[in-house]
Amino acid sequence: MRSELFRIPVDVAGIPLLGFGLALAVWLVGAGVYALRLRGAARRGEQADWIGFAGLVAAVAAALVVAPRFVPEGIPIRGYGVMLLLALASGVAMALHRARQRGIADDVIYSLVIWLVVCGIAGARLFHVIEYWQVSFAGLPLREAILKALMFTEGGLVVYGSLIGAAAAFVVFVRRHGLPLLGMADLLAPSLAVGLAIGRLGCLLNGCCFGGVCDRPWAITFPDDSQVFVDQLSRGELHGVRLSETEQGLTVSQVWDEQLEITPGAKVAKIDGRKADSLADSFEAMRAAYQGHDPVLLELEGGAEVALPVAEPRVRSLPVHPTQLYSAINAALLGWVLWLAYPLRRRDGEVFGLMLTIYPVSRFLLEMIRVDESNFLGTGLSISQNLSIVILSMMAFYWVWLLRQEGRGVRGELTCDVRLRGPRP
Repeated sequence: MRSELFRIPVDVAGIPLLGFGLALAVWLVGAGVYALRLRGAARRGEQADWIGFAGLVAAVAAALVVAPRFVPEGIPIRGYGVMLLLALASGVAMALHRARQRGIADDVIYSLVIWLVVCGIAGARLFHVIEYWQVSFAGLPLREAILKALMFTEGGLVVYGSLIGAAAAFVVFVRRHGLPLLGMADLLAPSLAVGLAIGRLGCLLNGCCFGGVCDRPWAITFPDDSQVFVDQLSRGELHGVRLSETEQGLTVSQVWDEQLEITPGAKVAKIDGRKADSLADSFEAMRAAYQGHDPVLLELEGGAEVALPVAEPRVRSLPVHPTQLYSAINAALLGWVLWLAYPLRRRDGEVFGLMLTIYPVSRFLLEMIRVDESNFLGTGLSISQNLSIVILSMMAFYWVWLLRQEGRGVRGELTCDVRLRGPRP
């Protein structure tokens, strides 16, 4: 885990970098060069996507200007953000390679990517904020909650939220420019999978999307300031049990210490004399006991009391499944399959459909060993598992519809010189 790689200082040797400084100047010069390229495209009869371009330039410029106010110690460059950038670059390179084979102008891909990135990140972050609102945001002042919600480079991007946001932007873009919807979806599908694989390595650096405790030789540990360690502390795992938050309150879901006489499923009423209805309550009591090197007294519903042993001081978490690596390998294999399937497709939409058929299955299985997502609406499954079931059910109808379509594909529709066209009237 290496959340922060380095920081970009506000100034160097008295020369301002952030605010109205060198970074803003370099960004605007680069934007000006690209604007000239778009202008040349317009002169050739192509319509440049000035709206998406201007929005991106303005957003980055505004962030650089206000940066000294919000991060006076400098902009942190985080491993998660760097991996997102590498994921974007890899995905764009793959899409450009396929697009050029089909006679699609580069500007089509570049303009589309701007829409997908902005809306995809917004959707992924919004999904995370909604899912973890009660745990991570509800107790904060409004201004602090908003600022924390905007810190997407620190982690907290949900793949399904990204798919929803990017899908909405994708549909608007292709319809606006008269491009074939499913044909373009097929072209981009391998890029999405490979980008996800690299992004999961960012999750590993950030310490999020972690798995449950395990004793496998390939298990990994995280430092004591990580999300993993805090989660294990609040759930009592350092004391030999695992607490879970359910609709009935706080319950003991697992017992690892065989000397403890606790039946899994028992409801916890109090921890060290304090009422405990949630993991937030548990964290306060467990942290106090851990820092004081004290045992923990669980009072179960019905009056039974169980003393948990003192947790040994640790500098790293208990070993856990490296689910980030599992997910990265899964996405990389999916990207490879989609890349090989692309030239073999018989009709538009097959590669896209293959992606949304395989991924929900593997995601559902991966969620079984992840412990960072809670039970959703009393289903006993995480929100991602529920969404996986919904998507897989929808794909059954999608394949029935698609296989009834006549054989026609991107190779028949996009072998011409495809460029950005004006919005449909």
